[in-house]
Amino acid sequence: MLHATVHDAFCASARRTPGAEFLFTESVTAAAYGIAPGAIHWGEAAARVERLRAAFAKAGYGHGHRVGLLLENRPDFLFHWFALNALGVSVVPINAEMRSAELSYLIGHSEIGLAVTLPHRAADLRAAAEAAGRPFETMAPDAVDAVPPSKTPPPRVAEPIGLATECALLYTSGTTGRPKGCMLGNEYFLRAGQWYAELGDLCPVRPDTERIITPLPLNHVNAMAFSTMVVLVAGGCLVQLDRFHPKSWLQSARESRATIAHYLGVMPAMLLSAPASASDREHAIRWGFGAGVDRKNHAPFEARFGFPLVEAWAMTETGAAACVMANHEPRHVGTSCFGRREDFVEIRLVDDEGHDVADGTPGELLVRASGADPKRYFFSGYLKDEDATREAWADGWFHTGDMVRRDAEGNFYFVDRKKNVIRRSGENISAVEVESVLNQHPAVKTSAVAATPDAVRGDEVLACIVMREDADASEPEQLAASIVAHALAQLAYYKAPGYVAFVDALPLTASQKIQRGQLREMAHALPGQSHCIDTRAMKKRQS
Repeated sequence: MLHATVHDAFCASARRTPGAEFLFTESVTAAAYGIAPGAIHWGEAAARVERLRAAFAKAGYGHGHRVGLLLENRPDFLFHWFALNALGVSVVPINAEMRSAELSYLIGHSEIGLAVTLPHRAADLRAAAEAAGRPFETMAPDAVDAVPPSKTPPPRVAEPIGLATECALLYTSGTTGRPKGCMLGNEYFLRAGQWYAELGDLCPVRPDTERIITPLPLNHVNAMAFSTMVVLVAGGCLVQLDRFHPKSWLQSARESRATIAHYLGVMPAMLLSAPASASDREHAIRWGFGAGVDRKNHAPFEARFGFPLVEAWAMTETGAAACVMANHEPRHVGTSCFGRREDFVEIRLVDDEGHDVADGTPGELLVRASGADPKRYFFSGYLKDEDATREAWADGWFHTGDMVRRDAEGNFYFVDRKKNVIRRSGENISAVEVESVLNQHPAVKTSAVAATPDAVRGDEVLACIVMREDADASEPEQLAASIVAHALAQLAYYKAPGYVAFVDALPLTASQKIQRGQLREMAHALPGQSHCIDTRAMKKRQS
């Protein structure tokens, strides 16, 4: 690799093209954030990063520290990330939708002692840190002259900062228990940018030219490790939206002169739901990078908007180390095909006994890097969970939990998720995490959460509730609303139940564990029944 850190890659492009546009904030995002629209040039960004780097260094932050970032998708997120990375400090992105229970866990588990945060969330973070028993400080993103001094010396001060240095700690929902912290090194991020820059064929990346628009959150791997890193590695301009606005997305693409667009499956569905217009093709986008487009929407979208949606597969744990992408013909549009294996990755599809399955038969996707080091460019492990890391890497292969089939020509097709994870609008939601909060409601005896199909969002959260014997069930709608309000107070809005079904009992195994297969069948059938309350209207972003 040409660079040893993310900061090095940023500085190299800034030196090469100081007068070019690095970030472009279009009007909708500018209005949402109350910041100025328009471009920030590479040279200006480099100066901001250097001021922050010096301030953090003066305050005693260094190699091995972790600092939280609750900055949404604002330019400040990138400036603070690069400045801290220069010092060997790992950043812990904090989803702005998180509430008390989630924040307490994240702060306690990651052991961050500082968070750079939007001022209106500082009190929430400090309260969560107090609940977690952690010494903790917050600072506003523009407080360059008031960085709270570090309470501890850098844990790895004697070690050189380089490719293996932890760059970020990203939390991902697991199949059981709490979210896991994925430790991601500099080489993980740099490889993602390099891989993207070298895609070629149907997905060429022109050096110092592309303008990449994404509405995806910077606390997720797609925006943080792919769209951001390819701009750092190949140059060009990043158009980071605050979120996806279906009514104004195309106008934002035009205003920003975007040439590559990032998407998730829910986005094409929303854009297609609007009336067709003669201006639908009035943009400069050449291709889209994403995953999960609904089969029935794939071809109609491309015909209407005039650019291909190129499907890919990756996970937070794999990054680009095992990414598979349909950037070569044939793409098999409308089939959930995400491409063929490249030489840098090895792939197996196995049954429940670990035996390889025949072509055409779905199996769990196992991946590893080709060559001597099967873990090269993958995540470094789950923080404080060596058992889970070993389990994920059983028998020398990373077990993805995704069900995939392969055809005779070597094309891979996504089938379903083996994991008990609900995926709503691109967000992974752990059923167990939601259940642990629901079970704290005074009327709830026990609960079980599963995915139910949603035409727009892919999955919606459905909660089966067994009430306590002394609970008042005379007004089920009010009780359901109370349960959802309880969840909204402690969890990000998208994790709260969109349906609450009151049931007499949960499906259980002989050992009294939830029978997840039967629960999934119930969740598909329950919406529309009298004892299943639709609470989706309560699920709104909280300011």
